[in-house]
Amino acid sequence: MPAFADLVFANGSILTVDSHFTVASALAVTDGTITAVGDRDDVAAHIGPATRVVDLKGGTLLPGINDSHLHGCAFGVASPPLALDLGYPAVRSIADVVEAVREAAERTPPGEWIFGIGWDSGYLAECVADSSRLPTRQDLDAVSPHHPVVLVDFSAHVSWVNSAALDRAGVDRDTVAPPGGIIVTDATGTPTGLLREGAQECAQRVLPALTREVRAMAIRSTLAKLRALGITSYTEPGLGPGGDSLMGGALAQESVDVYRQLLADGELTARVSVLLLPTGMTSTAKEFARVLDGIDMPPSNDPRRLNVIGVKIFADGIPPNRTAWMHEAYLGGGCGSLCVGGETDDERVAQVREMVRHAHAAGYQVGVHVTGDRGIDTVVDALAAATAEHPRADARHYVIHGDFLTARSMKMLAEHGFGVNMNPTLKWTVADLEEEFVGPERAAYEWPYRAAIDAGVTVASSSDAPVTFPDWRQGIATMLLRESKASGRVSGADQRIQLAEAVRTYTVSAAWQDFADDWKGSLEVGKVADLCVLGGDLLAADPHDIPDLPVVLTVLGGDVVHDVLTC
Repeated sequence: MPAFADLVFANGSILTVDSHFTVASALAVTDGTITAVGDRDDVAAHIGPATRVVDLKGGTLLPGINDSHLHGCAFGVASPPLALDLGYPAVRSIADVVEAVREAAERTPPGEWIFGIGWDSGYLAECVADSSRLPTRQDLDAVSPHHPVVLVDFSAHVSWVNSAALDRAGVDRDTVAPPGGIIVTDATGTPTGLLREGAQECAQRVLPALTREVRAMAIRSTLAKLRALGITSYTEPGLGPGGDSLMGGALAQESVDVYRQLLADGELTARVSVLLLPTGMTSTAKEFARVLDGIDMPPSNDPRRLNVIGVKIFADGIPPNRTAWMHEAYLGGGCGSLCVGGETDDERVAQVREMVRHAHAAGYQVGVHVTGDRGIDTVVDALAAATAEHPRADARHYVIHGDFLTARSMKMLAEHGFGVNMNPTLKWTVADLEEEFVGPERAAYEWPYRAAIDAGVTVASSSDAPVTFPDWRQGIATMLLRESKASGRVSGADQRIQLAEAVRTYTVSAAWQDFADDWKGSLEVGKVADLCVLGGDLLAADPHDIPDLPVVLTVLGGDVVHDVLTC
């Protein structure tokens, strides 16, 4: 006689996401573990007087969602009340941004900083109407002369600042940008207020340091949002010394300590995997190795809830800021290859290869941020070379973003057991804008899900929040439809995948990236009870309607952490 279950689910579609994508109709959970999967008869003996029986009423039960590339602390820091929400559709124009800053200035004591995130020039009306029109410090100066303002764009690769912020940062027409950065200037050489890539550090380093209390508040805010979305696991893709001046300092190593405290206090309502970030967007291999070797990271008290599993390396920037590492130039004469800090292309290849080699030889899983076909080929070659030089079984290295995977790289990733982490909601966001930079054909191919899966590559999906909002339902819809957010046009119909394949990228494939697919990521007997319940039939839903399916229950290790069924 089995022990009575704590939870039983019945009368719906239970997507097990096992190797056959079996659909069951009932499931039992006992002591945080899945103890029965099948039909009502299979769980009947598990129902006792204290068992909570959840009638799915035709809804859907699936594994807890794993957003496998989500900046948890930064997402909280970038969200109200800690920051202005400047993402589309909250703002649709420069005038909207200016108004948001004006309102913030009225309620903020003079001299204090105003911080916001999420603006996208591709959705600002003035920029859309005139491609030469870019945000400027003068736009902000009129409403915030006494408050330094830093507004980070949606990709976190451009900051828009006012004159007060430039003054605090000591940036003027004579300032030399840090390596790999660009201080945008006008015809007279005067800074316009846009700081690109590494130049953002000029402003970031003079922002008030985030306190532990603010970091904790930010992470708690993120955890609350994720619970409501059915997300039970995520990867913090880069916390360490290299994050001191990224995303307002949210990526600094102190954030790991805050996660540890939240775990100790019983507040960590998600499973968090962490990639260390030894250095920032621009670094030499020598500096990377020195810092990585000096990081002292004690083991987690509960590695299934908080675990440092790898290292993040930056190989380049990210579109649409024309910093991807491409074989062929952008339209309009843009540079096709990214060179950092004055390096030649060959020098950058050598630096990337050495960073990858060192991290792999040190025993870490390696996740490499890289965009563009040239960059991806370079990274995949580096991963293969590192494993050949220092053989290690099942390293599970992966390419982060993987927007323009080549057939050659996909073949090598599959052969070596490496993966790729893609961002479907970013595809949805920038599809139309990318056509201006790389042309319709390359834009349609961008994030080639169909080709990668057919090549045998393990593909995980993620939001890269706060770059995009972590709504996996929109991610599923985008993988099925390939439609753009702005126009609704289809971008790359041949790269559409099926629902079962899309669900896998947010569940068992993401668990594979975590080295955890043997105990989470699918609904099978013996695995942890991390669950997401939708108030509708995902299997029967029109893909356009998937983003509107409500998340009604979230379970982490058998504990209900989000519940609207009993409200």
